[in-house]
Amino acid sequence: MFTGIIETLGTLKTLREEGTNRHFTLTSDIASELKVDQSVAHDGVCLTVVEVSGDHYTVTAVEETLQRTQLGERSVGDVLNLERCSKIGDRLDGHIVQGHVDTTATVTAIEERGGSWNVHFAHSEAEHHLTVQKGSITVNGVSLTVVDSNPQGFSVTIIPYTWENTGFHRIAVGDRVNLEFDIVGKYVAEMMARRT
Repeated sequence: MFTGIIETLGTLKTLREEGTNRHFTLTSDIASELKVDQSVAHDGVCLTVVEVSGDHYTVTAVEETLQRTQLGERSVGDVLNLERCSKIGDRLDGHIVQGHVDTTATVTAIEERGGSWNVHFAHSEAEHHLTVQKGSITVNGVSLTVVDSNPQGFSVTIIPYTWENTGFHRIAVGDRVNLEFDIVGKYVAEMMARRT
């Protein structure tokens, strides 16, 4: 489990294909603290550490993950948001995040607001793709509050700290991002669907 509070950034150093799997090797200031079998969210995607060496480590994404997320589009040199899994007893500063991406969205607009940024996203309409105003959404692993919501998209406002300390300052209109919708909302939607 994660909280959507980004711990640090990682830079993609190498990509290696093995069958339908892809191995990602990244450098990060937390690499030396990682252990094999540890879960780390990469732009919101929970991946298992399979190797650690000095200031870099390797994770593996299977075909399902590459197809469902934007990780399959990543290139050497790209920077990813990183978060290690939560510890029991820690504060939950964001919201409950599983690291299981539901779908991707496209950035449709970025508006600089003199100290913050409004970012708009479009996604496919589906029963479990739910957002509500003032509700929670995870975008590339970042826990955010929804500003505007409709069945095909939503917007968020990014404060300067988040803009500078996550990958948000690198996004552009047309980019794809990973989305994880609020887990409580997904369960409520599923229960309501079973009642009809």
